[in-house]
Amino acid sequence: MRKATRAVNLTIGMVFRMTHSKPKRRHSPKPGWQQAIAKERIARLFSLAEKEFSSHPERSHRHVSLARKIAMRYNVRLPPELKSRYCRKCYKYLKPSINCRVRTSARQRAIIITCLECGHVMRHPYRREKNMRKKAA
Repeated sequence: MRKATRAVNLTIGMVFRMTHSKPKRRHSPKPGWQQAIAKERIARLFSLAEKEFSSHPERSHRHVSLARKIAMRYNVRLPPELKSRYCRKCYKYLKPSINCRVRTSARQRAIIITCLECGHVMRHPYRREKNMRKKAA
């Protein structure tokens, strides 16, 4: 009498991955001096984007995309004041009343920024800021 064995169904892709896989490489964090330089470059690119928006809007959009790439490469967070200056969907530099609409909503307790390039709506709540002002006073 034969013993019942469990059949293993392997696909070609599974076999290929088992035989050709490499161990995952751990990424070490970037040195502090590189992150500091990255923060300076990001700030400089955003200031250039603001300066050149009126004459060359496409160039300012390019500055924003370069700043985002630097932030991702060096694992640096963009400050909140810079995050609200570009659209999170189309990554274009936002200038109020030119290519974005800024409204406040008392009901939602938020600042609503609408990108006029792609129509994306971003909401930034201001409840925390109000609470902080009350505590400070």
